[in-house]
Amino acid sequence: MGIEEEYPSIAARKDPRYPQLRELRVGYEGFSEEIELRPPDISPHGMFLNTAREFPEGAILKVTFRLARSGTLVQTRSEVRYCLKGVGVGVEFIDISADAVRAIEEEMGLQSPVK
Repeated sequence: MGIEEEYPSIAARKDPRYPQLRELRVGYEGFSEEIELRPPDISPHGMFLNTAREFPEGAILKVTFRLARSGTLVQTRSEVRYCLKGVGVGVEFIDISADAVRAIEEEMGLQSPVK
């Protein structure tokens, strides 16, 4: 069984993904440990975090990263939507500013920069 069959939400993504970020940090709310990550992909509404660490669906993660081209710092709370054991977790941004969403869209070339 492929990933799309096991996790239909992956195949049904509503946004394209962008694979380049800098200074990515993730914290599990209520815990102080650092979570080891490999580079993720991102959309304006969420991202896939490549990590061997498992999180339950519905877990809240604090995610901070800097967009590679613009240098915009994004800080958001995110909810785990699915977990691929040993591979990573898909999260949806649940507390992100409109400015941050716009910056991600501009970074991905989905929107022209605001002048």
